[in-house]
Amino acid sequence: MNREPALPPPHRRGPLHDVGADLSEAFRLVQAPPTPNGQAPRPARRLHTDAETVGEDLLKLVLTLVELLRQLIERQALRRVDAGDLTDDQEEELGATLLALHDTLADLCAEHGYTLEDLNLDLGPLGPLLPPRD
Repeated sequence: MNREPALPPPHRRGPLHDVGADLSEAFRLVQAPPTPNGQAPRPARRLHTDAETVGEDLLKLVLTLVELLRQLIERQALRRVDAGDLTDDQEEELGATLLALHDTLADLCAEHGYTLEDLNLDLGPLGPLLPPRD
């Protein structure tokens, strides 16, 4: 008699199980966005890794994550500026730091033959990883 192991009662499963179940349900509910004029959906851009390019692919992934974090921090900074939570000195320092990070990231991309636009990943039905630049 093969039986699946019983799950612990809901009150003993823990918050991690709830998060996983919620994420699973959210992904199930996400549908692909409609394509314009009934065109076929475009294929997702994927990293093609092999032993010779794994270092460059890893670098591109790290640069992508840094750009994502930079954009998130920039948006949060703008919210704080709009809310008046920062002093003038803090605004200046934050602006200079974000600009320096952007310039450094752009320099690293150029050094390795990428543009900032190359760092955007297509997540299929979820759309692009990075929002469009203003």
